[in-house]
Amino acid sequence: MKSASLQYPNALADVALQQGAADPVLKQLNDFAGAYAESAELRNLLATPSVTSKEKHAVVEKISARLGASKIVRNFLFLIIDHRRTLMIPELAKAFQTVIRERQGFAEATVTSAAEMNDAQKKDLTQSLEKKTGKKIEAKYAVDKGLLGGVVVRIGDTVYDGSLRYRLNVMRVKLAAE
Repeated sequence: MKSASLQYPNALADVALQQGAADPVLKQLNDFAGAYAESAELRNLLATPSVTSKEKHAVVEKISARLGASKIVRNFLFLIIDHRRTLMIPELAKAFQTVIRERQGFAEATVTSAAEMNDAQKKDLTQSLEKKTGKKIEAKYAVDKGLLGGVVVRIGDTVYDGSLRYRLNVMRVKLAAE
C-alpha cells in the first residue's frame, strides 16, 4: 500500500503543477478528505462493494460540486473509486500535500529541544537547515525534558542529532577506541 499512497499523489501533483493549480487542488482535496472524515455515511457508501462505481461517482460528483472542486480533483476521486482505494483518501490527501510542498521547495522539520528555544535560536537553526538542505524549512518545535541538552531535528527520513546524549555517546566510542 505504501507505493500506492505515493503513486497517486505524485500523479495528481504532476497534473496540478502542469496546470498551475497546485494550491487550489490541495485545498479542494483537503476539503473532500475533511468531508470524508466527518461523514460515516460517506465512508460506508464509498467502501461498500455492493454500491456500483457509477453510483459512487454520482455521489462524489455532487459533493465535489458543493465543495467547488475542480475537474482535476473530481477525476482523481473517480480514479480512487475505480481502483478501490477510497479507504486511503485521508492518507492520499496528506501525501499529496507533502509531495506538493516538496516540489515547491519546502521541507517540514520537527525540532525537539531540551528547553524552549527563543526566536533568535529558532531563526538561526532554520537558516542553518535551509543552507544544509537547500529547501525552505517549515519547522515545528517541541520540548522533550528527556533530552539532556541540544536539539534533534527530523526532516523526512533524515535525523540530525545534536543532542548532548548523542555527543556523549560519540565521545565514549572515541575514548574506548583509543
